[in-house]
Amino acid sequence: YYVGIIVFIGVNIILASSLNIATGFLGQLALGHAGFMATGAYTSAITAMTLIDRGVALPNSVILIISLIAAGTVSLLVSLIIGIPSLRLRGDYLGIITLGFGEVIRVFINNIKFTGGAQGLTGIPMLTTFDNTFWITVFVIFVLYTFTNSKHGRAIISIREDEIAAEAVGIPTTFYKVLGFSTAAFFGGVGGGLYAHYLAFLDPNIFGFMRSVEILVIVVLGGMGSLTGSIIAAIVLTILPEALRDFAQYRLLIYSFLLVAMMIFRPQGLFGTAEFSMKMFLHKLRHNQIISPRKEIKDGD
Repeated sequence: YYVGIIVFIGVNIILASSLNIATGFLGQLALGHAGFMATGAYTSAITAMTLIDRGVALPNSVILIISLIAAGTVSLLVSLIIGIPSLRLRGDYLGIITLGFGEVIRVFINNIKFTGGAQGLTGIPMLTTFDNTFWITVFVIFVLYTFTNSKHGRAIISIREDEIAAEAVGIPTTFYKVLGFSTAAFFGGVGGGLYAHYLAFLDPNIFGFMRSVEILVIVVLGGMGSLTGSIIAAIVLTILPEALRDFAQYRLLIYSFLLVAMMIFRPQGLFGTAEFSMKMFLHKLRHNQIISPRKEIKDGD
């Protein structure tokens, strides 16, 4: 039971952190992250089942890695089909397209045979364990943190702050918007793959619009533009429903109340655009503050 909760925490951290790249750091509204999760989940499951059925003599950990790479790659390719035409334009076109994409993927999976259709996909090898979930989650966070602090990450943040100014100083905005969106999709697919190999069963209805909303809520609660915030929020929002299980009839009420209170008293989320730093934590603690703001790009800088 507890291992399951920890696995779901790891999956939610990967999903929320990846979505934060597109929505928080890039500033593009994406409402269909569950679609990439579903793409990755089914791709990873079918890849692993195919390898095992053909008698490929590989350790389970290697099969899992191959399957997750396939999951991320297919999700990335799908994101390019969506992102290249929609991200050439300014505005909320991506949000509208991803909203439709999430539903299209769910309906598509529901109506094709090799995914199990509406009956779901069974016989998925259970390759996800506590150990590999932990290390894969750490690896994903390391990659995303390195990416956001690289010159590419700074270019993406500059687009969020002022796309016109970023374009004026020579930043290829369309390229970086597609890069940020496809990065989010790749790791969204990886998260879906981990999820599939723990459940060992996939139902298309798991990946409905509300699943995308749940991931987006984690990002908003933690802070749009903060990987640390996504990690903390994913932990809290995964454990909280389980902690309130004894109050089943009031669980959704309490859960909703806490989220509304958070949005009222701290609308920027737990961390805003900040990242946790122990050095800054100790410094701010002396001044009765906990979170240190990230240096943001200001107009004219």
